[in-house]
This record gives sequence, C-alpha cells and structure tokens, in this order.
Amino acid sequence: MKIKTIQNLGDLKAANYFSKSIKDELRVNLITKIKNQENTFEGIHGFENTVIPELERAILSRHNINLLGLRGQAKTRIARNLIQLLDEYIPVIEGSEINDDPLHPISRFAKEQIEKHGDKTPITWLHRSERFFEKLATPDVSVADLIGDIDPIKAANLKLNYTDERVIHFGMIPRAHRCIFVINELPDLQARIQVALFNILQEGDIQIRGFKLRLPLDLQFIFTANPEDYTNRGSIVTPLKDRIGSQILTHYPKDIPTAKTITQQEAKLEVNQQMVDVPEIAKDLLEQISFEARESEYVDAKSGVSARLSITAYQNLISTAERRALTNGENKTKVRLSDFVGIIPSITGKVELLYEGEQAGADYVALQLLENAIKKQHENYFPPLKKLEKESDKLPYKAILEWFYDGNQVELFDYVSDDEYKAELIQIEPLFSFVKKHVKDIKSEDIYFYMELVLWALTAHQKLSKHRFTEGNQFRDLLGDYLNNI
Repeated sequence: MKIKTIQNLGDLKAANYFSKSIKDELRVNLITKIKNQENTFEGIHGFENTVIPELERAILSRHNINLLGLRGQAKTRIARNLIQLLDEYIPVIEGSEINDDPLHPISRFAKEQIEKHGDKTPITWLHRSERFFEKLATPDVSVADLIGDIDPIKAANLKLNYTDERVIHFGMIPRAHRCIFVINELPDLQARIQVALFNILQEGDIQIRGFKLRLPLDLQFIFTANPEDYTNRGSIVTPLKDRIGSQILTHYPKDIPTAKTITQQEAKLEVNQQMVDVPEIAKDLLEQISFEARESEYVDAKSGVSARLSITAYQNLISTAERRALTNGENKTKVRLSDFVGIIPSITGKVELLYEGEQAGADYVALQLLENAIKKQHENYFPPLKKLEKESDKLPYKAILEWFYDGNQVELFDYVSDDEYKAELIQIEPLFSFVKKHVKDIKSEDIYFYMELVLWALTAHQKLSKHRFTEGNQFRDLLGDYLNNI
C-alpha cells in the first residue's frame, strides 16, 4: 500500500484497508516471523529456550504481559523490541489526541470530524517507532497522569461548561490508544492507582472525574516487576494480577559464553580504545565475577546482580589498560590480570551486600569475588590446587614453588610498560614452561596473562604470598613472607 497517496478517509476505503487491533497486529506479524524462521527478538541472548517461547505464546494468545525478574534481566529491552512486531504504519485521523482509527473512531473529536467532512476527513500515518509509550511507576504517579483529568484552562479558553466532556485532558494511557504501553516497576505504583487500571484492562472504558466515557481503548500492556518489590516496597494488587494474561519469569545468563555475548554487545567502547587487546581468558574471568557474586554469601541474592556489572566492569577494564598505555606512550597494549584492580568500583556499586558483607567491607567483598573467579578459571586450564593435599598433588607446581622458596620474588607494578611487565614474568622459567605445557594453541602475547593467573591462583590457595602495595603486587614465598613479618 502506497501510503503517500492515501490522504483522506475516502482514499483509505478505496485502498480496501482493514483495521486490526494491536494484539491481532502483533499476533499476525509474529506468525509471519515464526513461519519465516526469523529472529523475533534481536539482541536478546540466553532466552531462546526459556523466556522467548513463553513470550511468543503470550502474544499468540493476545495477552497483556507481566515480565517478572531481578534487575538487569533485559525486561525493558524485551518490551522495546515488541515494536518490531507492529505494522510499519497505521492511519490516524489528523489532529486526534488519541490516535483514532479512521474506520473505527472512538473520540468525540474524531466522530465530529467524520460527520463534518465525510470521506474528505484528512488522515495521517503513524510510524511504529511512535507507538511505544513507557512510564516508570513512582510513588508520585497520579490517576490524572495515567488516565486524565478536567482541564480548567481548556474550559476557560473554549468557554465550555464543566459538564462538557471536551474539557477533559487525556492522560498517557488514552493517548497510547493503538500502541504498546509499558509500566516499569509496577509494584511501586500505589494500590489506588493500580485499581484505576482494572476497567482499562478488562472492559476498555475509563472514568474521569465523573465522566463515564465509553472509550474502547486498544492497547498492548507490558508490565515489568522485580520479585523483591513484593516484600520490600510494594505489591501488585490481586485483582490487577488476575487481569494480566501472562506472567513471564526472566533470568540471568546461564553460561559464560552467553554472558560474554551480552557484554560485548552492550559495552559501547570508543574507537581509540581499540588500542587495547583483550584475551578471551580475560573476558571469561570478568564474566565469572558476576557468576560468583550471584552465589556469594556476602551478596543479597534477592536483590540480584545485574548484567550491568559485567558491562561497566568491562569498560573499566579497558580504560585501566588504556590509561596505562597512554601513561607509557604506547600505541597498543594488552589487558593484564593486574588491570582487574581497576574494575573494583564497578563491583562495589552494583552489589547489594548482606550484613556479613557490610561488616567485611565492599572492597574486601569485591576482591573476594575476583579471587573466587580466578580459582574457577584456573581450574579450566591447570591441575587443581587444594589447601590440604598429598605430596603427589604438589608435583605439577613444585618447580614454580621452589623458585620462590629459593628467595626469588616478583613485583608487578600496575603502570610499567609492556616490555618491563613481560620481563618480570619471563624470569620465572618454571612458570613459563608450566603454562606452555598445559595451555595448547596459546597466542604468544596471551601467555603472560595465563602466567599471572597461575600466580594469583597460587596465592588464593595459600601456596604463595601476594602483597598489595600502592603501585602494584608483590609475589613471594609464603613462609619467607611469614618470617619477614615476624
């Protein structure tokens, strides 16, 4: 249909246009995508076999939807992606406040326009990008904001009596007629405001200051909510829950590769930051930190650990390496394990600590999460380390430990050049041979990250001592360190 040639109601009828409700529109377009085996929700990862099938079933059932999940689980992104299932353009009566369908007008203004102009009633075309409305539920949201109220200024300007329905100022929901309307953090909406949604969801009519308007509004409602809200801040009133067709549970990524895909997609880096090369092991380690946080005894699991932790931590990691390279006048560099100290501000601001975590301190918890992540990633490449072990268990690491027992130590400064950093590590000959033996097909430039990973793992398992000073880390023999302290 060439919409540019359709300028009025008569043109629309001649083009044999027929109207669909928004729920039918979503359903029909989803069916087409499923038949063509197209990806319905671009940029949504890890939900292919869980959330997305449930979401598609809800759309096929023409349901209003509540997305229930912890923070950072792509609830809002899912809602925004739904506009891709809308028709590209729909016709509306020109000048209508509530996007009146020319073939099925519902407002007094639209009906009067058609009565006055007939087939010459002018129409405009609304693009799908303009058919998305979003409201964050905050305690100060009022019925007038969502539904509408009497506008005394309009009454005065038009010299209308307050009994005339033309004095009504429509709220966000009527203005979203034939659109997707999202209410984020639904439990934060006051109970009396939630009650105002009952008739809209079930019967489609609204009531404003005594005006009972029979407006069969056509909307696709998407609500988002956090399970924590049900006990901490508010709740969804039972009759409203009863009117929401489908409640879909979201979740965090279930594996490292999926989490990495999300982080790489969302971490918007500057062009100049391409000077920083990131080994895959570093990306794995960074994602492992989020997984450890979700299992940590110090972190409140009910609050959740957002995917934004990994995203902002990745940005900080890149910036840490970038700053070091700029300081040393280098044109390129590679991320080191010691650069992970730079992501601590991203961790401390993203996790809700339990009492034990508050007592230990946010920085301590962040370092513990890093240490636990190092242990997990170390196990993927090298023989296991145990606190209590047999003599034979020491054999894989014996040569490395003996190098330190002989009084040797390594100091890895945070901001030394790449050449100095490599020179400091390469002197530990047994460590270099150990990594080469256990990690196959390793890039020559990545070997130093693995070497540092082994050192950090040995200290995490109390085989070596790691001393943090202002400008870097020092690794040395555990017993020698103990005697020096004495």
